[in-house]
Parts: sequence; structure tokens; C-alpha cells
Amino acid sequence: MAATSVSRIEVGGDGPEGGNSAYLVADRAVIDPGPPTERAWQELHTGLKRAGVTPTSLEYVLVTHWHADHAGLAPRLAETADATLAMGAGDAALVADYARERERRLERDAAVMRRCGVPTAAVDSVIDGDSVSPIPDETPVERLTDGDRVAGLEAVATPGHTLGHTAFAGDGFLLVGDAVLPTVTPNVGGSDTRTLRNGGRESAVASATDATELGIERDPLGAFRATLERLADRSDRLLAGHGSGIERGRIAEILDHHRERSQRVLAALEDGEPTAAAKTPWEVACQLFGDLEGIHVKFGAGEATAHLQALEREGLVERVADGPVQYDIVR
Repeated sequence: MAATSVSRIEVGGDGPEGGNSAYLVADRAVIDPGPPTERAWQELHTGLKRAGVTPTSLEYVLVTHWHADHAGLAPRLAETADATLAMGAGDAALVADYARERERRLERDAAVMRRCGVPTAAVDSVIDGDSVSPIPDETPVERLTDGDRVAGLEAVATPGHTLGHTAFAGDGFLLVGDAVLPTVTPNVGGSDTRTLRNGGRESAVASATDATELGIERDPLGAFRATLERLADRSDRLLAGHGSGIERGRIAEILDHHRERSQRVLAALEDGEPTAAAKTPWEVACQLFGDLEGIHVKFGAGEATAHLQALEREGLVERVADGPVQYDIVR
């Protein structure tokens, strides 16, 4: 039987996306318990108490994707509640084997940024600024695939923002994590560099569960567009991982946003003579977003790459150099 009740608990987070949204479903499961901070832990406990639920009564802790602001408290809550922690198979390793996969992720992120043409100093600043989260080195995690049912919810594969992003559908509602956000557009490419094609370096920096293993073609923007179109076909009320409810027109707005961004990427490459127009993803990102610092270096370079790879698939741009990669308009 599908779960019918859901309530939101705001748990920390002061970023541009808005407060993190944890959800209590049918008094049996918590979805995306929040970042691994004491503030979020106390807010989660307060929200559960307000709902008349104790952590020990929970059966499941579910996570939409591996990012720490969603998954950070999941191991702690699952251990406290003696509950099963479950998430999409494509993202599970980054929580289940946190210590090992973090090292692989940093290596992969650095390789991708270098190939995108990001200057060494900027690459180093991103890697050095990636702090260790207070998450156990290893945690038991149940892997979910599209269509699996758990705690009265259906797992719905929603890749794009991350490789294994998974939404959870109940009776009339769909918990969409960061697949759709009410006020900002989710990053694609930089938020999970496993989704990007990375030339011959892929095998050296692959995750324990990567796109090849899952049979997923590396095309984050294409995957994200397909996710949005899949969600648009559903009639469920959409509940996001940040903020509260989402207007139905929001999906169309995000699709329009990416169509416009692809046109801006093409315009960036058209700016100049044929030989001078070829640009690295980093040069395109700087043209699109201006000065980039901190984590936005990876996000900007990754998103520019995602758009360039999608345009390459459409036959509108081509790679004309590697190491770092450069793209040009097909003329």
C-alpha cells in the first residue's frame, strides 16, 4: 500500500537553495535527514517530536542522492533508529564507502577540472577546500533501482544532478530531492563529475559504481532533461529537497533555462574567427558566469562541459583538441 502521509521538517542549510527539507513519511521513514551538523540533528529531533515520532520507531532512512546536505545525517539516524538506510544504486557507494569514495571523488574531480582547462591554482583551491564530513568511513546501505518499493514508497530514477539521484513517490506526492528546486536550477555536470565523459582517464578515477557499470551513457544534461520530462508526465505533488512545494510550471522553466544556456554556449563559441573561437569548457564557463571561486569553479566548469557535450551529440559543436579539451562550432 502506498504511503499517504508526509510532513516536512526544515533541517539547517542557509545556502541559496533555501533550508534543507527532511520528510517524515507515514511515521515509518525519514527522507533526506539533512547535513551532518549538530544544529540539523537537533532540528530533526524537534521535528520528529512535534510529529509524535521517536527515532527508534523509524524503519527506514531514505536518501535521494549522495550530497552531504541530504545524506550527511543518514548514517547517524539509521544507527540511532536501528533502521535500514537505502538509496539509489548509482549513488550508494559514496555513502556506504564514504572514506574510500571521497578519495576517488577528489581524484576524479581534479582530473575533470584539469581536462576542462581550469587553472592549476583554481583546481587546488577546490580540492583543498573539500573538507571531510563527519560521516562514518563505512555504512550499510541498501541499493535501490527504479521501481523498487520501500516503506510504502516507489523509487523513481531521476539522474542528472547526480548519477544515481532517486525520487520517492507516495500516494499523490513525489519527493524529488534536488531534481527540481523552487528557486534555483540544479547544477548538472559539476555536482557529480562521474556523469561527464573524461576521455582516457575514466578508468583511473571511476567510482565503485559508475555510469559504465549501470549502463548509463555519460550525458548529464540529456539525462537531466529526460528526468524533467518524466516528472512533468506525472500528476503527483512535487516536494523538493530545499524549500517547500513546487509549482507545476517550474519544470518548464528549468527546461527553458537550459535551452537558453545552450544557446549562450553556442554564442560563446561563435565569438571570433574559426581558429580563435575554439574554447575550453573553463573559458566558456568564465564567459557564462564571470569570476568563479571555491566550489563554483567545479560547478561552472562541469555545467559548461555538460552543455558542450550535449551540443556535440547534436552535431552543433565538435572537440578539436584534448589536454585540455577544446570545442568549436561545426562550420
